[in-house]
Amino acid sequence: MTGARQGRRRARKAFAVLGRCGWLAFLIYLIADLRTGLPMLGGWLLIAAALASQATAAVLLRRDEPRDAAPLTVAPPVTGTWSALNSPADRVPSHGVRKYGQSHAIDIVAEGERPAFGWWPPVRRNADFPAFDAPLLAVADATVVSASDRQRDHLSRNSWPALVYLFFEGAVRDAVSGRLVVGNHLVLDLGDGTYAAYAHLRRGSLTVRPGERVRAGQELARCGNSGNTTEPHLHFQLMDRPDLDTACGLPFRWEGVGLPRARESFTTPATPATPVAPAATEPEQR
Repeated sequence: MTGARQGRRRARKAFAVLGRCGWLAFLIYLIADLRTGLPMLGGWLLIAAALASQATAAVLLRRDEPRDAAPLTVAPPVTGTWSALNSPADRVPSHGVRKYGQSHAIDIVAEGERPAFGWWPPVRRNADFPAFDAPLLAVADATVVSASDRQRDHLSRNSWPALVYLFFEGAVRDAVSGRLVVGNHLVLDLGDGTYAAYAHLRRGSLTVRPGERVRAGQELARCGNSGNTTEPHLHFQLMDRPDLDTACGLPFRWEGVGLPRARESFTTPATPATPVAPAATEPEQR
């Protein structure tokens, strides 16, 4: 890696931290303003500083993101029938932003009887969703880099009233730490500068710990509803670094499945394939 790129990554980390500090300072300032009354200008300056820091981090991230990288083929992280949401097969960045290495991330939910999105009830139990507690599997032979499963699984946010709450909740999570956004999560080192991240895991479901070697198809954890989520689902992505603040997203495909589009159903076998190799596909169109 060149010295210039290393410098940009250090700068990205610094601006990401500055952005969070700016938002936290604004929240503290707002609370103090409600109690004692403070000049409005101070709040606006803190907002401007936070936005400027985040925008600078985003620009630096965009400069370092790999161009026309060939997708890696890995085994599916689940078995059974699932459907995709927020897929990079439809757009990049798939979630509207590139931060946290999620430019090519995908969300998937288990097929079955899922509560419909609507007005009532505002929240539902996680057990009402078929993805909850589904086993999550290693997509390749790998080493566990980080693993965390202490955050709670909150109730669903799959209603219009709860979605409004989720917007503000997500903003606070993002201001504090990316770990609160992804919730309970796991990062695997697949080798050759490639890392796989699993987000929104069920609390207390991890079966592995940092430093442990895992085999493709091995159960790692269970699907949960922790972090910034509307309902139990798996958020999966490949990235070039294990640090969410500095990682760039990488394209991928699942062996035997490909890359499903949003609302497209797919079924994986009980024993997923194990290779990790570049897929023979044309460069992705952006």
